[in-house]
Amino acid sequence: MPSDIDIARAADMQPIKRVAEKLDIPADAILEYGPYKGKVSYDYLRSIQNRPRGKLILVTAINPTPAGEGKTTTTVGLGDALNRIGKRTAICLREPSLGPCFGVKGGAAGGGHAQVVPMEDINLHFTGDFHAITSAHNLLAALIDNHIHWGNTLGFDTRRIAWKRVMDMNDRALREITIAQGGVANGFPREDGFDITVASEVMAIFCLATDLKDLEDRLAKIVVGYTREQEPITTGDLGAESPMAVLLRDALMPNIVQTLENNPAFIHGGPFANIAHGCNSVMATQSGLHLADYTVTEAGFGADLGAEKFFNIKCRKAGLQPNAAVIVATARALKMHGGVAKDQLGEENVAAIRAGCANLTRHIANVKGFGVPVVVAINRFTSDTDAELEEIRAQAETQGVRAVLCSHWADGSAGTQELAEHVVALADAGTDAFQPLYGDDMSLWDKARTVAQELYGAGDIDADSQVRARFQELQDQGYGNFPICMAKTQYSFSTDPTQMGAPSGHTVTIREVRVSAGAGFLVAVTGEILTMPGLPSHPAANDIYLDQNGWIQGLF
Repeated sequence: MPSDIDIARAADMQPIKRVAEKLDIPADAILEYGPYKGKVSYDYLRSIQNRPRGKLILVTAINPTPAGEGKTTTTVGLGDALNRIGKRTAICLREPSLGPCFGVKGGAAGGGHAQVVPMEDINLHFTGDFHAITSAHNLLAALIDNHIHWGNTLGFDTRRIAWKRVMDMNDRALREITIAQGGVANGFPREDGFDITVASEVMAIFCLATDLKDLEDRLAKIVVGYTREQEPITTGDLGAESPMAVLLRDALMPNIVQTLENNPAFIHGGPFANIAHGCNSVMATQSGLHLADYTVTEAGFGADLGAEKFFNIKCRKAGLQPNAAVIVATARALKMHGGVAKDQLGEENVAAIRAGCANLTRHIANVKGFGVPVVVAINRFTSDTDAELEEIRAQAETQGVRAVLCSHWADGSAGTQELAEHVVALADAGTDAFQPLYGDDMSLWDKARTVAQELYGAGDIDADSQVRARFQELQDQGYGNFPICMAKTQYSFSTDPTQMGAPSGHTVTIREVRVSAGAGFLVAVTGEILTMPGLPSHPAANDIYLDQNGWIQGLF
């Protein structure tokens, strides 16, 4: 059986300008990065901003397991299938981070016959967007320490600097460091650290900005530190927003590539959903909506993280109205949620499917609670039995939802045609009545509690006195209308990654709250979540190499 990378390399790719023509994007609006990838120019994007919007479809999933779910693969397969049945469709995805590519997960460009290409480019440096975001973030970090070195007229309390450095790689050794050692010429020594680039507020701003002016305005609002009187100091106070925007100018134009079936796909931005809002850029999504009849996008990890943040943060901030949602599940993953060990997933176990479907049915109820019609996509594996698949269908029906069998990994768009037809029926029925889970005027603490209780099944939230005081302080400082971005493990509804299925009645303990004033939300950090991941004992990097012909091997 050919591997994903073998399938991708055998693809008959079309020149990117020809792919863009399927959305009526003129050739002179495409800035080429080689023959098969490009960016859509600002001038053209401005010319289409008053066009009517098409229908918006979200692809999300159950809580991820080591067995895999295939959310990106399903997004690509669904987009191809919609085009197959004559619906002009754009696909919108996030750019992969190098951290997972060289860490645990590997590449993130779909799989089998439902991929976006050129796969190696997309998974590695692509068009340089992440490098630009990293550089803009670290420019701000350098300007902070330079300002302190040359007199500190803004009065930074060096114990309260809130801006770390970033790099797009997993490196636990950089989580906590000391900088400026070696004497007075090197600045003032202080504790610092690194986050991964996808956790940067610059990344979040990049993905929520609607144009260059909005980008610069948001960058200016970033709170980078505090004075001894605990007054906030912003990027704007340093005058750093303009040079940062210069570094991000080209990156903010959405990237366009193609699927294996030569359909257009925007791949732009890449915040993680367990530590950020987990959605591709607003600019890419808006471009798809103005250019296509249907736009299919995904949100990271399970619906308790990515979909929740898509609805409560991205849709709220960008004024988006999703028309339907797809929840991806596999029999193998549901068996794991039902208590089956990974090495036993090949054996039929209907009882475990039934138990594991508690995870699926809670996600269904949660998404329906936002007023969005839902369908379940069963991403089929060859080891799945008819009895197991029938149990998933039956469990979905208890929620009034249809579960559709999909074989896009093996069959491409033909394997998701039934799903596409049902998605069209849902989106066109006019039954969607989207609304966020909470209003802007709810207190910050109650917003976090609402997410935990209504979506995670928690009994309550908790925090120590300092964190509670910080919530109130931010409320009093004028951030009370911000949504909450919950930083939580992706593997469970709880903050314990080992608690699979649908745990209930647990307490969600918030150990830190951070303000992302430029992005326009607060981050509530729970459990053991880290903003700089580490590498496993055997990183994926150890299996990636160049063969004797210079071809990349082991990336996916």
